[in-house]
Amino acid sequence: MSWTRRLLVVLVALAAALLAAPAAQAHEERPVTLPDGSGSVPVHRAGEPDLLVCKSDRADFERRISGFPAELRTRNLGLFDRCQKSGYRHLQQAVDTVDRPGMSIAILPGLYEEEPSLPGPTGECARLKAPNSQLGYQILSYAQQKQCPHNQNLVAILGKKQLQIEGTGAERTDVVIDAKYQKLNAIRADGSDGIYFKNFTAQRTTFNSLYVLAQDGFVIDDVLTRWNDEYGFLTFASDHGLYKNCESYGNGDSGIYPGSASDINDGYGYDVPRYSIEITGCRSHHNMVGYSGTAGDSVHVHDNEFDHNMGGASMDSAFPGHPGLPQNHARFERNLIHDNNADYYPYVADGTCAKPPVERGYEDGVVCPQISMPPGTGIITAGGNWNIYENNWIYGQRRAAFFLSAVPAFIRGENALAKQTDTSHHNRYAGNHLGTDKAGRSRPNRADVWWDGQGDGNCWQSDTGPSTPRSLPECGAARGAVSGRTDRLMGEPVKIAQLLVCADYNVQARRLPAGCDWYGAHGIERIEVQIALSAALVLVLVGGVLWWRLLRHSRLATAATLLGGIGLGLDVAGATTGLASSYLPAVALLLTGAWWTGIGLVLRGERPGLGWTTMVLGALTLLDAFDKAVLMIPWIPVGPAWVRGLVGVVWVVWAVAASARHSERAAGEGADRGPDADARAAGTRDGGGTGAGAGARSGPADSGPGTDSGSDRRAGPDGGRS
Repeated sequence: MSWTRRLLVVLVALAAALLAAPAAQAHEERPVTLPDGSGSVPVHRAGEPDLLVCKSDRADFERRISGFPAELRTRNLGLFDRCQKSGYRHLQQAVDTVDRPGMSIAILPGLYEEEPSLPGPTGECARLKAPNSQLGYQILSYAQQKQCPHNQNLVAILGKKQLQIEGTGAERTDVVIDAKYQKLNAIRADGSDGIYFKNFTAQRTTFNSLYVLAQDGFVIDDVLTRWNDEYGFLTFASDHGLYKNCESYGNGDSGIYPGSASDINDGYGYDVPRYSIEITGCRSHHNMVGYSGTAGDSVHVHDNEFDHNMGGASMDSAFPGHPGLPQNHARFERNLIHDNNADYYPYVADGTCAKPPVERGYEDGVVCPQISMPPGTGIITAGGNWNIYENNWIYGQRRAAFFLSAVPAFIRGENALAKQTDTSHHNRYAGNHLGTDKAGRSRPNRADVWWDGQGDGNCWQSDTGPSTPRSLPECGAARGAVSGRTDRLMGEPVKIAQLLVCADYNVQARRLPAGCDWYGAHGIERIEVQIALSAALVLVLVGGVLWWRLLRHSRLATAATLLGGIGLGLDVAGATTGLASSYLPAVALLLTGAWWTGIGLVLRGERPGLGWTTMVLGALTLLDAFDKAVLMIPWIPVGPAWVRGLVGVVWVVWAVAASARHSERAAGEGADRGPDADARAAGTRDGGGTGAGAGARSGPADSGPGTDSGSDRRAGPDGGRS
């Protein structure tokens, strides 16, 4: 690695330290290892179940099945009679009876509150020693889960192999397993390879409805989860998994979460041998986010619908303690991702989410967002690599269809400098239907892409609409082919500042970052506008003083300064538009670059150091405008905005020093000459001068900020030029 790239990596690490603001730990679990991959996806088994679960109220049961098709009603009546004789009244009782691999449990229509499992822990189970998560629950070992299975779980399935659990109703809401917000998980399957869940509903927990952990082989088939503090479905550190025909809504994090899916494709490019988890035919809606996956590796997500969430889908490398980081190799295709414009943050602001879960109103549509999320976004990739997004319908988002940002490794707990820029590479967005639904109707997104600019090999389809930046590397026909490929170690500075501010969210503390539009900030409240306005005020003040003291006698400098003022005003206006589809920011940079170039031409004759620095600053600003609006400049480690900002700081100090020293000299000369000499000099001065010192003096060059390299040539006795 060259010394320049090492320096840049150090800067990235420093930025990472700043970005490592306290964040909610979306999911904390005991240390687990990924499966060895020797398992397989289980297959549904027909035939009579080994064990039955039902309630004893026949009248209630007959009411529940009264609308079933005749054949299904007859079957359920027969199973009910059998269950009364040899079945169980609670699912946990049946699970505890399982004594060999390959058994099946049928749950008959009814509401299952699992009353024996609901009470809090007592005795030794109330005195378990284990670390606490940031959310307050204990992070128990597997042995502790076995010892006290209902400390956290309504139904605990621990170490049961090839078990099948299926509801016998006509639809999934005929069998309901309800934790009543008294347990962390409604159903936990832990170390139970080959489990198959089918045709029931699980609901109302303080974390997950259905939790699958450390398993090689599972299927979630036609299951509904809803109304949970965190997740509907959470599968973690698992392989050979299949979600199909599922539904989830009303969750404070995501409806579907395949976190730390087995990292089987690390080291591959776009072509991989297989995927660890497949998700198809599911709908996830009215959650904080429809789909999410910290370390959601090697997941194939196709033919699903993610709608009316705050965000459609998200994958990230932003939380420590997840095997398989950084995230890689998710593949999204043929999904409907639309109208993800919900905003649930007001429920945090008004105190609704501070109430006990049972009082929040989840059943009436309340959602309590657990982490920071940009509302109005289709697919969010926060630090992922080698992901493919192709042939999806993405429309109706009020922010952006695609959101891509890097996440420094420091945030996931890895401090090695070489890793700090290891995310947001080779993400391919191609062949998607942006801004139109499946019927071809126009349903535009406000922007198609929001990208911080960091990463190598990312590309987008050529028909991408309004985006920030406006120019994007284009995907070639072959995967891996990129036109205008960029490789940048750091994103745009203003966007990094925005992400830093927006990350400082905490639902427990009711802390909503004041400067972030994700949480309702408008106008001058937004950090982007504050940065633009602050920079504009400083530059207008410094530039105005510089013009008045040194440049006001030059027509070129006056015209350039006027353009600069307009450009700075447009820059502030552009910041207020956010993702609006205009070239305003680029035009602002163009005019500001013209200002610096113009006054640099005037200054270089008398103050070469300041003049040439000003011209360099102008060239960098024009280059930044080109980079943002015309073509992202390939093969540079940082965008022009970073260099422009650093040179701009030097220029401000230098310009202030030059203006101050000129004022001191002018005052000294006035005292030497006296008022009569000043009047005579003013009367004979040439008003058409074009240089900074025209009509007054022609001095030697200055060589740096605050440097006076030589004395002026004095006016003659008659006040004219000598």
